Amino acid sequence: MSSEPGGFVDPFTLRDGAVGEPPRHYGNPLGEQRELAAGRAIVDLSDRDILSISGPDRLSWLDSLTSQRLIGLAPGVAAETLLLDPSGRVEYAARVLDDGETTWLLMDAGTGAGFLAFLSKMRFMLRVEVLDRSAEFATVGSLGEVSAVLSAATAQGNGMPLVWHDPWRSIVAGGFQYAAIPVHPAESWDYAESLVARSNLDALGVLPAAGTLALEALRIEAWRPRAATEIDGTTIPHELDWLRSAVHLSKGCYRGQETVAKVHNLGHPPRRLVLLHLDGSDGVLPEPGDEVVLSGDSGDSTVVGRVTAAALHHELGPIALAVLKRSADPAATLTVTTAAGVALAAAQQVIVPPDAGAEANVPRLPRIGAVRR
Repeated sequence: MSSEPGGFVDPFTLRDGAVGEPPRHYGNPLGEQRELAAGRAIVDLSDRDILSISGPDRLSWLDSLTSQRLIGLAPGVAAETLLLDPSGRVEYAARVLDDGETTWLLMDAGTGAGFLAFLSKMRFMLRVEVLDRSAEFATVGSLGEVSAVLSAATAQGNGMPLVWHDPWRSIVAGGFQYAAIPVHPAESWDYAESLVARSNLDALGVLPAAGTLALEALRIEAWRPRAATEIDGTTIPHELDWLRSAVHLSKGCYRGQETVAKVHNLGHPPRRLVLLHLDGSDGVLPEPGDEVVLSGDSGDSTVVGRVTAAALHHELGPIALAVLKRSADPAATLTVTTAAGVALAAAQQVIVPPDAGAEANVPRLPRIGAVRR
């Protein structure tokens, strides 16, 4: 039995076969994954953090600090934004929902307190109030249409259900996609997160549940980055194709904007996100941080990146997301070396290509003294 914030017991951990808090699975990870993909199961994400911002200046204030255009965000419309450091590196990622009176920030576990501390220091004389609401509400994930039972249990904000629909499914206004692919796998990623009062979680007991392993596999399949796995202290949004959903390229100034603009218009991101299809013959999955290695013709090997997340997919088999050096050959077969010393062959599927960026197409000026022909 697990005690949640505020003294509530998470009822998902009491279900038959539950392993982990929140449950990673209930005894049948692949079966749960199929049910989740079909829209017939929900996922307990009650370890996630939830902040709220109230006050008339809330959206313009958040807009001025983070990467997404949030001024004028309509009630019920989901968004995603990043807090960057002055060098353009990602510090925090927030899923944003406004109900007309309050802005709700849904965040990965363990990241809410730091973002709250930053926001509290930046209030100045603005009419805003920032609160941690994690002890009051839990996050519940789902794919497809939100079921009637989940809808009935979902918390209301200013008379509307607090449901965040992931904008990753398409390129948002002001965003940009580096992935050069006719049909992006995110087009079928119909993912939502609902806020449910912790005291009301028992009402979801009639719904089938899938563990977080199932959600992670489907997220990896959709090439969807998240703060808890893909950022490492040096990450810039371009490396993860995060301009697709979390960055507005023509909004006003914000911290880190200069780097965002320079890399997108004139340079190239130093690293790039890839999907790895792994050899599953050993029945082993890599862990986050495991090295991705490129072997040379002379038998030497070079570390070119690291795994950020891995899962066993019900159709694709073992897959992983990894961040590689931009210079790593996109056609090369790689090897993932696990902490246990197992070497897994890995075929890469390019997400962010090596030539991503340099979108301004600035003509090169002739060198001084060069002879024109």
